[in-house]
Amino acid sequence: QVQLVESGGGPVQAGGSLRLSCAASGRTFSNYAMGWFRQAPGKEREVVATISRGGGSTYYADSVKGRFTISRDNAKNTVYLQMNSLKPEDTAVYYCAADQTNPFITRAQNYRYWGQGTQVTVSS
Repeated sequence: QVQLVESGGGPVQAGGSLRLSCAASGRTFSNYAMGWFRQAPGKEREVVATISRGGGSTYYADSVKGRFTISRDNAKNTVYLQMNSLKPEDTAVYYCAADQTNPFITRAQNYRYWGQGTQVTVSS
């Protein structure tokens, strides 16, 4: 089992930047594919970005391509989400997820472990 703790969320103005971090503990971090997801009020959870075990493959939702960057540091057991040019529609609770079933996973339903989430609020 792996435990995930997100941090770095908060309020920001449109056009600003935030970097989310997700610290993992419990098992060998490099065995896990990682992902960031978000859920806005009244909406379903959606994928934001995912990254493979070794970091060589990444996936981004069309809505964040060119603005967000996912990365991981396996030595620090941490995955990051750098968010630039933030928009009000990026407002949501952002969740970190992990799974070791496959080396690269893009769908939320295939992730077993989830963090508690961190709120990101972008004001116009």
